[in-house]
Amino acid sequence: MAAVIRMHPMLLQLTLTSFVFLSCLRNGNAGITSTFIRSEYPSVDIPLDNKVFAVPKGHNAPQQVHITQGDYDGEAVIISWVTPDEPGPSKVQYGTSENGYKFSVEGIVTNYTFYEYKSGYIHHCLVDGLEHDTKYYYKIGSGDSSREFWFTTPPKIDPNSRYTFGIIGDLGQTFNSLSTLEHYMQSKGQAVLFLGDLSYADRYQYNEVGLRWDTWGRFVEQSTAYQPWIWSAGNHEIEFMPYLGEVTPFKSYLQRYATPYLASKSSNPLWYAIRRASAHIIVLSSYSPFVKYTPQWRWLEEELKRVDREKTPWLIVLMHVPIYNSNDAHYMEGESMRVVFESWFVHYKVDVIFAGHVHAYERSYRISNIHYNITSGDQNPIPDKSAPVYITVGDGGNQEGLAGRFRDPQPDYSAFREAAYGHSTLEIINRTHALYHWNRNDDGKKIATDAFVLHNQYWGMNHRRRKLKKHYVRKSLEQIAIY
Repeated sequence: MAAVIRMHPMLLQLTLTSFVFLSCLRNGNAGITSTFIRSEYPSVDIPLDNKVFAVPKGHNAPQQVHITQGDYDGEAVIISWVTPDEPGPSKVQYGTSENGYKFSVEGIVTNYTFYEYKSGYIHHCLVDGLEHDTKYYYKIGSGDSSREFWFTTPPKIDPNSRYTFGIIGDLGQTFNSLSTLEHYMQSKGQAVLFLGDLSYADRYQYNEVGLRWDTWGRFVEQSTAYQPWIWSAGNHEIEFMPYLGEVTPFKSYLQRYATPYLASKSSNPLWYAIRRASAHIIVLSSYSPFVKYTPQWRWLEEELKRVDREKTPWLIVLMHVPIYNSNDAHYMEGESMRVVFESWFVHYKVDVIFAGHVHAYERSYRISNIHYNITSGDQNPIPDKSAPVYITVGDGGNQEGLAGRFRDPQPDYSAFREAAYGHSTLEIINRTHALYHWNRNDDGKKIATDAFVLHNQYWGMNHRRRKLKKHYVRKSLEQIAIY
């Protein structure tokens, strides 16, 4: 249980953290490159006979269960699972009391082939019309092979809805991946913002590609069956393998992991948006066309106009390839998306942008490079109070290992960077403040290696909002927990 303290010690900690963060932001030259080196597990996948990949007991028992938000405002979930032997019922029974399943809804079932691999029967079921802030129990499968789980819906859309997101990227299925997952599950995260690169099945060949999707689904089920993971796709989901006759990008990913893209008027499940509690979350696709006039560009142009900061003050963007990255790995790969979208991110005062791809951790100051072009303008990023904080969390633990070579000297825009495995949490306190932690995997304990107070970009703008901020943050800080 978290130890709760009264205002003074925590307020002092938050004040000092804010002061250091904001001072560094103004100066732009106080970045830290961590020298931490950990004894890590080998970067190899967990053996197939490990219990984390265990197949549920019973004939045709549902497996690889995962849920995600199913609509725009958090009143629906999409529940997905796989039956290995035959389709079986594609029905979800659910209710608000354990073993009290008053409602049921039918889903759809599909399957696919990849080379000579044939998937199990993949079920997707939309459960909608749910009440906010309510625990639901659900049951899938039939007879002795049925399985039961639960989830909790988010609070209603409200500027002061308190909510905690976990942030995980580039997870894979190694012992380092397991450490990350177990550390996250010890946190108070209520939903995961996943930054792409799920199973790393594309590191295998032939039928093992499909088999490693199955093992990953069983591996993460311990979390994904009980809380929504908000999916985004990375390069390891592309699976363009002409030597196998497989040339349809994202084939396995799109069959297995549904998203509520239609609810945000997107034309493609790889980019979409949701609103959850006090946050408006936009998911972009780094590996789909995004230049001017493409479908993703047109969609984002309209979606940003739909954002209502009076209702959802926190504007969060997810992508796989980081726009700002000072690691040798994947250096400058995000430059093309930066050129296209950065001016929008600044104009709409995005609070924070999370990315993966680079297998390390890095956080930026609030900076921008929107005045630069090939003939004139500022050539380097400059401090910009309207810009997002850019955070790379590509350190989930996959078999490719850590990206340990950062560029030297550390750029002025880089606030903190470390090559270690971990995950992040973003605890939204109210409309004005959120508490961010990056938690290094370290000997079974939760270690907040990088932590700071994130100030909302919208609600710090005028006198009326400053009055609200003072009232709400004082009330919230009295009950902040240290854990």
